[in-house]
Amino acid sequence: MADQPKPLMPHATATWLVDNTGLAFEQIAQFCGLHILEVQAMADDLASSKYTGRDPVHAGELTQEEIERGQADAGYALKMQRAPVEVTRTKGPRYTPVSKRQDKPDGIAWILRNHPEISDAQISKLIGTTRNTIGAIRERSHWNIQNIQPKDPVTLGLCSQRELDAVVAKAAKSIVADENAAEPEIKIPGTSDREKLIEELRAERDTNQKAAAEAAQEAEAAAWLENKRAEEAAGETKS
Repeated sequence: MADQPKPLMPHATATWLVDNTGLAFEQIAQFCGLHILEVQAMADDLASSKYTGRDPVHAGELTQEEIERGQADAGYALKMQRAPVEVTRTKGPRYTPVSKRQDKPDGIAWILRNHPEISDAQISKLIGTTRNTIGAIRERSHWNIQNIQPKDPVTLGLCSQRELDAVVAKAAKSIVADENAAEPEIKIPGTSDREKLIEELRAERDTNQKAAAEAAQEAEAAAWLENKRAEEAAGETKS
C-alpha cells in the first residue's frame, strides 16, 4: 500500500471523509497520505486552514462499496479506485505561491538589470507577472520601488536555472537574427581611407608626369627657338 497513489487534493478529501463517513482517522490518514494528527485536527475543527470537502467518490478515486468495507473494519486499508490525473498547465501565466509573490518585483528588477535583451513578454511568462508591472519597475514608477532590491529569480524560487538559461539563450538568438536581417552596408569602391589615399597618390603622380612632359616640351621648344635665333644671327654677320 506504500506505493498507492494519493488523492489529487488530500486535505480536501480527508475533510470530506471526516464529515461524511464513519471511517477511522487512521484509515483516512493512510488513504490521503496525511499524519493522523492532521486528520484529528480536522475532526476537532482545530486545523489552521479550513478546507472545502472534496468528494472522492464523485472524483472516481473511491467507491461507496470501498468506504463501507472500511467502516465495517477499522483495520481495513482503503484502496484507490482510480489514480488522479495529474493536471499540467500548458498555457497562461505561471502560478506562483502566495509566499513567493512578494519576491516577484525583486526578480523582475534583477532580470532588467542583468539581461536587458530579454523581452517583457519573456519576463512575463518566466516570472508569471504582467507587462504593466515590468514597465513600472523599469520606469521606477512602481508603488514599492524604494523597497525593491534586484535578486536572482532562481535563488528566489520564481523559476529554475534551466528555464532562465533557456530564455536568455532565446533572447540572444533573437538579437543575432535581427542583426543578420538588417540591411547590409553597401561599400562603394574607393571610399575607404586607404583607397582614398591611393587615389590621391595616383592623381598626384599623373599630375607630376603631365607637368614634367609639358616642361620637357617647353624646354625643347625654347632650345629650338634659341638655336634658330643663333643661326639667324650668324647669317646676318656673314652678310
